[in-house]
Amino acid sequence: MGEVGPEAPTLCDGWTTRDLAAHLVVRERRLDATPGIALPLLAGYTAKVQSQVAQSTSWDDLVEMVASGPPLYSPFKLLDAVANLGEMFIHHEDVRRAAHGWQPRGLDASIAAPLRRQLGLMSRLMLRKLPAQVVLQTPDGDQIARVGSGSGVPAVTVTGEPQELLLFVAGRDAVLLEFDGDPQTIAAVRAAPRGL
Repeated sequence: MGEVGPEAPTLCDGWTTRDLAAHLVVRERRLDATPGIALPLLAGYTAKVQSQVAQSTSWDDLVEMVASGPPLYSPFKLLDAVANLGEMFIHHEDVRRAAHGWQPRGLDASIAAPLRRQLGLMSRLMLRKLPAQVVLQTPDGDQIARVGSGSGVPAVTVTGEPQELLLFVAGRDAVLLEFDGDPQTIAAVRAAPRGL
């Protein structure tokens, strides 16, 4: 964020990097507004608070608050490794991959392994609306998760590195993945709502 500035595009529909930074600050520091991130009934209040934070906080201060992590009073401080690793990775890639000519980056095992561990649970939460059964697997054939509706043989197999699978599960389309299955079912899976 610091490199691209406050008005750079992101993969979050309609959000600039300033909006994304404000989202992360509200998520960790405005516990009164955090529930609206996941609960539609409270989303209006959260959007209002996020807009206020984006407009009233300098860009440098927003970036510093994101970089410094959750404050001591935040429940995200206690759950930082579990709750924030995936979130921060996804949003980091939201900024990187919104730029023309992006390329995937290699991840150190200390980041890649925990992201892979989170993928099983996250896929069950974020892919519950899929119209078909889907298998997520690594390029070496290691099955990470089987999710979605339907029984028997999976309708679609999605193959890629765990970080690419995580981005797909979170609703991002700027990913390097291979899809195997019936073309119509693949199209339906790719078009289905993903993420929270």
